[in-house]
Formats: sequence, structure tokens, C-alpha cells
Amino acid sequence: MARDHAPLPIVLALARQYSALQHAQTKGAPPVTSTNQHVLSAQDCLVALMIAVSASDENIRTAELVKIQAAVNHLPVFAGYDIDRMNTMSQMVFDLFEQEDGLDALFGLIRDDLPERLFETAYALACDVAAADGKLAAAELRLLEEIRYELDIDRLHAAAIERGARARHLT
Repeated sequence: MARDHAPLPIVLALARQYSALQHAQTKGAPPVTSTNQHVLSAQDCLVALMIAVSASDENIRTAELVKIQAAVNHLPVFAGYDIDRMNTMSQMVFDLFEQEDGLDALFGLIRDDLPERLFETAYALACDVAAADGKLAAAELRLLEEIRYELDIDRLHAAAIERGARARHLT
């Protein structure tokens, strides 16, 4: 999905920083130097969004971390994903949350690097993480609303996804 505006400067700076970090850790592809390359894999985007939801209320609960770990370990979308990347994604999200425009930067990276076909998957995973501890804090609800807006999730689809998450996490 192409964005119709230039990315925030913080997005480009952090993209290069985390691309260099990924290169140093994996000895893989060279760091991003162009704004046309994808910085994050689709799986990185999904993990970053789940971590963001968990951290949104400033209280990362064990149930939320277990839900993230289970999703990465068992869902087909994460087949072949390097689990060690979760630490890098966590640090990226925490660093972005410390920035004034960090949430906008996170959404910029996700819109640029997550294929549109996975937008509803991203929202479903975010809802599952938010519901994992049996409570939805106001900050989590606001972030879920922002995710719906940023990823342009249809209202009816969002309602169905939310109802499914609620049903899976009833006690």
C-alpha cells in the first residue's frame, strides 16, 4: 500500500538504525540506505504491533507476552520467523514510544512494510493480545481504535474480529 505523504524524519532515521542493527545481528542483507526498501518483514510488523498493544497501557502483563509468543510459535504467518528478532522489535517499539511522534513513526513503518493482505491479521493479533489478560485498559482501546483507522479496517470486519477475540478469552 503506497503512502500519499513523505514518511516522518524519525521513521527514516529509525529505519536505518534498526536495519543496521539487524545487519549486525544477522550478518544478512546490507542495511537500508534507500527509502524504497522495506526495513521490516511482514512478521516484524505483526510482532511490533502486538508489542505496541501490550505496552500501550504501560503494564506489560505475562498473559500478553505468552499470547505473543504463542502466536509467533504456532501461526502459519510466522513460519520461518527468527524468534530472536522479537527482542529487536521490542526495543524498537519501546524506543518509538519514547519519541514525541513515535506512534506515527510506528504506523508509518507498518503501512510501508506490511502487505495490505495482512492488515486484518494484524488487527486480529492486536485484539488477541489486548484481550489476553481479560481486561481492556483505556490506552489499549485507544490504540486498537488507532490501528483500525491506520490500517483502514472495515467496521463490520473489525466488529467480527473483536467479537472473536472476546469469545476466545472469556473466563
